[in-house]
Amino acid sequence: MSASLDKVTQTLKEVIDAPIASYFESCVHCGLCAEACLFYTETGDPKYTPIHKVEPLRRVYEQEYTLLGRLKKMVGLSKPITHEELDQWQELVYDSCTLCGRCSLICPVGNDITYMVRKFREGMAVSGHVPDGIRGATKRTVEIGGPMGLKWPAVANVLKKAEEATGLPIPVDQAGVDYLVLLSSMEIVNYPEYIEALAKIFNKAGISFTLASDAFEATNAGIQIGASDIAKVIVTRIVDAAERLKVKYVLSPECGHAYTAIRWEGPNLIGRPYQFEVVHVLELLDGLRQKGVLKVKNKFKDPLILHDPCQIVRRGGVLQAPEALIREVAENFIPVADQQKWNWCCGGGGGASAIHTETAEALRAKVFQIKKRQIEDAGVGTMVTFCANCRIVMEEALDHYEMNTKLLGLTELLAEHLED
Repeated sequence: MSASLDKVTQTLKEVIDAPIASYFESCVHCGLCAEACLFYTETGDPKYTPIHKVEPLRRVYEQEYTLLGRLKKMVGLSKPITHEELDQWQELVYDSCTLCGRCSLICPVGNDITYMVRKFREGMAVSGHVPDGIRGATKRTVEIGGPMGLKWPAVANVLKKAEEATGLPIPVDQAGVDYLVLLSSMEIVNYPEYIEALAKIFNKAGISFTLASDAFEATNAGIQIGASDIAKVIVTRIVDAAERLKVKYVLSPECGHAYTAIRWEGPNLIGRPYQFEVVHVLELLDGLRQKGVLKVKNKFKDPLILHDPCQIVRRGGVLQAPEALIREVAENFIPVADQQKWNWCCGGGGGASAIHTETAEALRAKVFQIKKRQIEDAGVGTMVTFCANCRIVMEEALDHYEMNTKLLGLTELLAEHLED
């Protein structure tokens, strides 16, 4: 085996831990995970079966950690993993996996296939087999501060416009407040009305908040690319700012992987508990609703459905708040067949939306057909969600299919209908 192949094998070997080993040993090859994956259901191609996406990792596990695998390797019946194979596998690990977790939920023996793909991505990242789009987003996050290359002066300008639109102050670097507000670059650039909505809601509830000029970005490209060291750098920025400003809570925005990173991954990444509590914006809003603070008027009247973002709902555990909030503000909410933890992904999570090759974009449009059917079966012209990445991906798909469907953000919808 050449030195190059030795390095590939060693890289993948190092990401195989006890959970990965137990998952490979307990997999019963039932194929149920295929029916849980929108990339398989919408294409019918067996290569998109979730457990197949980690096949190179399984081979390394077998060759390095099982007696039969070692014997097969010795007599040439099991070939080593090559760089060429990993190049081909990029599509399966990044383009056609959004880390949505639906396959893990349906696995009859409880194998977390999403975790397996995440670990495989770690090996892919170390060995250099990462799509250019995700690599670029990660580089910009580390060097500049966010995946879209936003610097603080640009963010400050957006905040200034939000202050002018609402007539409300948006504090920056203010110590001793209740909440440190995080934003994703997508919200800042594409949906600045989210910032205006937050200002209105905080003002209405009498809650103090601030942004940090050195830690405004919530999106964690390290989680998406599969690089724990980079994920730690991004989380540490937020933790340092929150503890410097002595806030009680860090507010995660309408962004799925941001919530996963700061809420569930963060303490493990930095190696200690936080000195603050992480709350998703919908958890805050639902708490205000239950206290009677979030009262609305002139409810939204058009029929609508709700898209539950995978990382917030299925993987993040924010299950009940979205429907409770949408029922508070909408007169004609129509539940879809597959909802909450069983909802279907938008097709662009896990960093997939950052991959702009012709093949990747065509695949995203193809798998959006499952959301298209949800909209058409419900017979509505409006869909509400609470993830900026989902909104961008679905807006592109709606344009692709020339669908006359409005896509709204839940936080903004609530703010628009607040009582004076």
